Amino acid sequence: MSRDVNETAFQVVRQATGDNTLVPRKKRKNPAAVALGRLGGKKGGKARAVTLSSERRQEIALGAARARWRKKAEDTP
Repeated sequence: MSRDVNETAFQVVRQATGDNTLVPRKKRKNPAAVALGRLGGKKGGKARAVTLSSERRQEIALGAARARWRKKAEDTP
């Protein structure tokens, strides 16, 4: 695991001052899991569009538009 110059400087200062508290590192995602998620996500929308009727798509779009307008109305003073 390589460290950035700032991280190294931070570690040096912590060691010099005797601060031994641990700072959590960022969690890294598993690349294989990310690839699988993208795979499903890429084909998910197209597969769903094929199975939806045009009436159902219209209902979904209308609901989304109403939600956007409702949010816009709530945000205005």
